[in-house]
Amino acid sequence: MRSYDLTPFYRSTVGFDRLFSLLDQAGSDGGSPGYPPYNIERTGENAYRITVAVSGFAKDELSIVAKENTLTIKGEKVANENSKNEVLYRGIAARAFERAFQLADFVQVKDASLENGLLHVDLVREIPEAKKPRQIAINTGAPKAQVIENSAAQAAA
Repeated sequence: MRSYDLTPFYRSTVGFDRLFSLLDQAGSDGGSPGYPPYNIERTGENAYRITVAVSGFAKDELSIVAKENTLTIKGEKVANENSKNEVLYRGIAARAFERAFQLADFVQVKDASLENGLLHVDLVREIPEAKKPRQIAINTGAPKAQVIENSAAQAAA
């Protein structure tokens, strides 16, 4: 039984609107994997960065797929059976992984880079013009009646 409540945070999230509900679900699973570790950062008003620790993986051993509102990062290590050296102790993790992130509406992947064993995935929230709020002008008073000049003189003639 958990003793913490995440409901106050639901109304204060921006960008990752469903982040806390997903954390709530992940906490109740009990068997959710912790490999590889990752960070989620907010780098701007509508910009985010996911950093995943993928040390030991080459660029061609990683794949990033964005489909609908899900970002999936996969890593598959190519087996190196051709090595002439015998490994006495294997402490460096080289196991395959798959990490999925639920993205908020209108969040798109902008860029991905791999440096020093960290995979950086930059995200940006681009709201379409049709979905953005727009200012509506408020008119005051009744509409003015149009005056037609010389209408009384023309009616008398």
